[in-house]
Amino acid sequence: MGWLQSTLKETQRMTNGQTQSNKQIKNKWILDLTIFIGFLIAMDPHSTGIAIHEWLTLSALVTIMIHLLLNWDWIAQVTLRFAGRVSTRSRLNYILNWLLFIDGILIMLSGILISESVVPALGISLPAGFAWRRLHDMSANIALLLLGLHTALHWDWIVNAFKTFIAQPIGRLFVKRDERKDVTA
Repeated sequence: MGWLQSTLKETQRMTNGQTQSNKQIKNKWILDLTIFIGFLIAMDPHSTGIAIHEWLTLSALVTIMIHLLLNWDWIAQVTLRFAGRVSTRSRLNYILNWLLFIDGILIMLSGILISESVVPALGISLPAGFAWRRLHDMSANIALLLLGLHTALHWDWIVNAFKTFIAQPIGRLFVKRDERKDVTA
């Protein structure tokens, strides 16, 4: 919970035009990776079971809300400038994000309506319908495509964050060992 609180506090302190610290970028990268992995796991409810699938996707709402909060400055800036001077990449990313948001709502709404675990656990009984299940499956498949495009648009950022927070620290571990060997030899 400490990581979450510090991330939210950092987000609240951010102002337009301010560069992000490595800690903020690292927190965003970890959160985005968590959402991505969670989504891939949720895409195969047969391997996790329906109960885990439903509770996992319900908890995903929290991580997605945090993701939106962390990126709120960008959302607000592009919204205000959308009709004017915005790069093609930002415009495409903005439209793609809205499509992901709408598709996510369809996934969640249809998921609640076909729930076999979460909703019944709350003592609520909903009539299941084939149309809702079909909408849920179709929306999830569309989300996979949209998430792939979203990932592709952010690939440079993903790779740079990976290099900065994973590859370079691991590389420094080996450099330090090699330097120690040279000193003791």
